Amino acid sequence: METTPEKTNPLERRLDLSVALQTLQSAVEQRLKRMGKNLKMPGFRPGKVPFAMVKQQYGAEAHHEALNEALEVAFGQAVMAQNLRVAGYPRIEPKPTDSTTHLEFQAVCEVYPEFTLGDLSTFTVERPTLEVTAAEVDKTLDILRKQRVRYAAIERGAAKEDRVVIDFVGKKDGEPFQGGQASDYPFVLGQGMMLPEFEAAVEGMQAGESKTFEMTFPADYFAKDLAGQTVQFEVTAKQVMAPILPEIDADFARTLGIEDGDIAKMRAEIESNLKREVKKRIEARLKEQAMDVLLAANPIPVPNALVEMEVQRLIENARQDMEQRGMKAKEFSIQPEWFADQARRRVTLGLILAELVRTEQLQARPEQVRAMVEEAAQTYEHPEAVVGWYYAQPQRLAEVEAIAIENNVVEWVLSKVKVTDTAIAFDELMGQKA
Repeated sequence: METTPEKTNPLERRLDLSVALQTLQSAVEQRLKRMGKNLKMPGFRPGKVPFAMVKQQYGAEAHHEALNEALEVAFGQAVMAQNLRVAGYPRIEPKPTDSTTHLEFQAVCEVYPEFTLGDLSTFTVERPTLEVTAAEVDKTLDILRKQRVRYAAIERGAAKEDRVVIDFVGKKDGEPFQGGQASDYPFVLGQGMMLPEFEAAVEGMQAGESKTFEMTFPADYFAKDLAGQTVQFEVTAKQVMAPILPEIDADFARTLGIEDGDIAKMRAEIESNLKREVKKRIEARLKEQAMDVLLAANPIPVPNALVEMEVQRLIENARQDMEQRGMKAKEFSIQPEWFADQARRRVTLGLILAELVRTEQLQARPEQVRAMVEEAAQTYEHPEAVVGWYYAQPQRLAEVEAIAIENNVVEWVLSKVKVTDTAIAFDELMGQKA
């Protein structure tokens, strides 16, 4: 067998493979003899079917299996001879040959890229900083109160944060248009559930009042037949209700799990949870920036085979997610190109991280994993039981180890780049509207 590596792109390799006909024929005959020992055929005792009949019926199958096995061996030898790290599976094609003793093939495969990690000293990472104070606790309490809001009917015009129930009919050129009408439709003013111009017209209306007004849809409105069009709405306000927020008292504290209703305990627990969440979100932002830096510093080629495999994995995840949401994934056409960029980023990062962890010895340390498990367990009522649950299954612990490795990578990146601390607003970090 001879091998001739030939580069056609940075990662593609072409290997010439040769299979001796005599060796192949011998393998076919051995396979047929093994099959014949247990073969049952009408008119013959088990294992006594004539070899010629076994060959006639199963010769093609045996030849196919023997050839595949021979090619697998030949490809493995070629890879070892050239010391290649193959990514994915090869594509093997027959080659024309004048040989009467050998069959010739060409294997096309991709290899893992070989690269030296790039210098990070010219990159800058912004580290968000935020101190959790009484003001952040108050903001969170306000959000929790709004989540428990109730409404009561009032005799005044509707204002922002009021809940209104309306009937409405929209007409274009004097005719009702599809999706432009509803009865007993509830929404809260100021939450953006309706278009701003529509909400502005409803604001100030009292229960029992009717109103007709013109409105122009935005030019980028999702319904193309209405985009940029001026229509007329007839609206009747059926209910106007003002929000009533719960008082911050012992009963409120109990709804948050503080059994004795102690408000000071409630605030302390909220502060503790906020600090934990702020820490987690800052770490997530640092991780994202660190990964972006590694990608920018290491513009490496990646095997298409690995990208395609990752695309298929992402598609399968999307299907499972749809099924869990009650959707029929089989009826929905998921396009591979939707996941192409995400897959390429994941594969590229995976290769860079593997090289970084190997060269810089950034594997997860047992004491590091233990500390992470114990920290996660503190949010539960019985932390020691949670720790035991993690250590009972290696797979559960492997997930923590993967996060630990990522943390080690981020720490390593931050030690190589310029880090600037930048204060961030609470609402921005938490993704809330001001």
